[in-house]
Amino acid sequence: MAKDPLELDPKSVLEPERGRLLISEPYLPDPYFRRTVVLLCDHNAEGSFGFVLNRLTDMGVNDLLENLPPLGAPVGIGGPVQSNNLYYIHTLGDRLTGSQMVVDGVYVGGDFEQLRDLLEADPRLTEHVRFFVGYSGWGKDQLDKELSERSWLVATGSKRRIMDVGNADLWGDSLRDMGRSFAPLANFPDDPTLN
Repeated sequence: MAKDPLELDPKSVLEPERGRLLISEPYLPDPYFRRTVVLLCDHNAEGSFGFVLNRLTDMGVNDLLENLPPLGAPVGIGGPVQSNNLYYIHTLGDRLTGSQMVVDGVYVGGDFEQLRDLLEADPRLTEHVRFFVGYSGWGKDQLDKELSERSWLVATGSKRRIMDVGNADLWGDSLRDMGRSFAPLANFPDDPTLN
């Protein structure tokens, strides 16, 4: 990490792995991933996938699924891959058969019918679930290439950060939480040419 507090290009020291966060560099030109935070749900030699945590749609889960009680759960845009499908992460653990732990009590997937039954029995459990349309995916070596190009920083994920739907500045807060070397990046202007 940089020792100069004015260094605006600090290097990430963590490697990507399941449960870590990918935080886009402030100058990433890709409009889809600009200022995003992605939860990596898997990362291996064949590729990687995860969900963008800080892009919400104008829809709720009831707009997409029938036969659910009124839940009021927002739906995020998880990524550009298979954007016609609904995915979810949750803190319901092994109450959903087939779910896989990602990090710190956060799980991905599992039996949807069991989830539907749990939410029908107690709609308050919705606060333990985040829904997404689509996911973010990288083929073999693609994420490593993007990391070498300095498109992403890698940070530790936590249940509090991952499940906090209401954080309007998740990107900036995630950078500040990485420490002094990364905090100045959170203040990087949207368009530096306007400075």
